[in-house]
Amino acid sequence: MFPAENLRDWIGLKVVDPADKSIGSLDAVYVDTITDQPSFLTVKVGMFGRQRLVFVPALGATVTPKAVRVRYPKDLVRDAPSIEVDGELVVAEEPTVFVYYELDYGSGAERRLARR
Repeated sequence: MFPAENLRDWIGLKVVDPADKSIGSLDAVYVDTITDQPSFLTVKVGMFGRQRLVFVPALGATVTPKAVRVRYPKDLVRDAPSIEVDGELVVAEEPTVFVYYELDYGSGAERRLARR
């Protein structure tokens, strides 16, 4: 395993939890608008016709030869805030993504996440 320095290179790769349980496939990387560093990943989960994109923090993600490993267990990620596969995260819902993982959203009025 090695740190995932450029997560965008791994779009489509399987995403697994610390116990190697498959969560889904990497769909997109959301960067922090203040630092321009990867902040969250969206992972495509579900079966055909009922797929959605769940958010998981990028912090501590590593890459194996066949998967991106995140620091959070599958059950936690599967219940995380989500959007439709062709949807968009609206500004009003951004804080819920941070709160779900007990991360600080900050108090600024500016948008914190941008899809790259």
